Amino acid sequence: MFSVARPSDLLKKGSKHLSGLEEAVLKNAEAVKQLSRITRTSLGPNGMKKMIINANQKVFVTSDAATIMKEMEIVHPAAKMAVMAADMQEKEWGDSSNLCVVFCGELMEKAETLLQMGIHPAEVVVGFSKALQQFEQALEGLVAYEIKDLRNVDEVSKVLKSAIGSKQYGYKDLLSTLIAKACIQVLPKNSTNFNVDNVRVAKILGGGVNDTTVIKGMILTRPAEGTIKRVTNAKVAVYAGGLDLGKTETTGKLKIESAAQLFSYTKGEESQFEKEIKSIADAGTKVVVVGGTISEMAMHFLEKYEIMVLKAPSKFELRRICKAIGATPLVRTAAPIPDELGFCDIVEVSEIGSTKVTIFRQEKENSGISTIIVRSATHNSLDDIERAIDDGVNAFKALSRDKKLVAGAGASEIELAKLLKTYSDENPDQEQYAIKQFAEALEVVPRTLAENAGYNASDVISALYAAHSKDGKNVGVDIEAVGDVKVKDSADLGIFDHLETKRSAIRLATNAAVTIIRIDQIIMAKPATGLQAPAPRKGRQFNM
Repeated sequence: MFSVARPSDLLKKGSKHLSGLEEAVLKNAEAVKQLSRITRTSLGPNGMKKMIINANQKVFVTSDAATIMKEMEIVHPAAKMAVMAADMQEKEWGDSSNLCVVFCGELMEKAETLLQMGIHPAEVVVGFSKALQQFEQALEGLVAYEIKDLRNVDEVSKVLKSAIGSKQYGYKDLLSTLIAKACIQVLPKNSTNFNVDNVRVAKILGGGVNDTTVIKGMILTRPAEGTIKRVTNAKVAVYAGGLDLGKTETTGKLKIESAAQLFSYTKGEESQFEKEIKSIADAGTKVVVVGGTISEMAMHFLEKYEIMVLKAPSKFELRRICKAIGATPLVRTAAPIPDELGFCDIVEVSEIGSTKVTIFRQEKENSGISTIIVRSATHNSLDDIERAIDDGVNAFKALSRDKKLVAGAGASEIELAKLLKTYSDENPDQEQYAIKQFAEALEVVPRTLAENAGYNASDVISALYAAHSKDGKNVGVDIEAVGDVKVKDSADLGIFDHLETKRSAIRLATNAAVTIIRIDQIIMAKPATGLQAPAPRKGRQFNM
């Protein structure tokens, strides 16, 4: 008979069983807090960068929390829950993933205090859930600004500065204007159908960030194949395959008995191929884009009929070119009909820095693609600016779904903390302690902004509460303050956060924290070792 003295006796040898407050709950809380401490110092405009070397020895230098967590390859199960919440925030809204992790870590710290006081985890969970519900209701009343015209570059760039400033603080004015122009150029009539993939980024090494520009159209980071380098008012034919002589599906033999027969055979093949190229030129085609190989004979006839030739590096680039110029990709090597042709005002080869690129520029026609040409001195800088642009484009996408904004720089968090503390006094049960701790957890945003700016965090928090008690609900941390006053009205400074993005980040962080608090036991099976093939013996002989 088996004697069962402990739960671990039920499991295979080598398995682990952890239970109780110290072994399970607090260890999980500590893991999430450690992750939060890593990303917290990267929050806000003065956030520090992290250098991460991944398993492939690629170096990342960034303050983007989504990239940091992705490349760190977190393995702790509880910390992975926080990472999954941040990943969902990144996929849904494209921003505030750092806020999600930092707030989750702060909630776990507050929950740890409550649990050590003797409050049951169920009471903590109910208190946090009530606080979240009250938070979402109160957030609606803190709208500080609402976008009126989504096609106004000045109005949109003003709002995008906050999202871009957290990654590229010194270039927020330049990048916010460029991103606003790029997004508005491809904004459909129904703004809710805006697609972030329609704003492309072309990274070209050299120059400075101030040389970054935006064009209405598409860029290929490679030159044209032939000698024709510039075409205006061009009709463009796009072929998904290559341009080459056709091949038969069956093999056959041909008997040639003289040089004249050989010459006439190849001549007939050439004349047939020339007819195909001529029919393409007769359709008005000035530019041909191909996704496959181009034979020398095809290049010869294309040059003869003065057709510019471009080769797309991938099928994805081919699709984007079609979207930019309104063309239909063809799978047959034949003359396109008028509806299958695209149109582009200017197709030209240009040299940016030391890189030759081909530009599809639309000046009069509408384009389905807009491209931001990023310039910088290093590859790491180019990658970091691309992440900032990605955040800006996702912020525009969020605005296309909901135009409401709340005051940034920690202003809305302090106001909500004040309201939740008042609400906690209305709850007579032990839940009031959890609600009050939830309110204090919201202070992590202005506290972190103050710490990263080099201020005394306690003094700044006190000043914020004093200002908010006098109806200054939009007062936040001023990181550019001169003198002793470190707080100022965020609406006057033009610092705004998207309401729905903030709501989603806090909701996901709270849900992750509540899930982790509910865990009272950790059961780990013995890791599988797997079967390994035996190494071959040296000098082994085989009998034939």
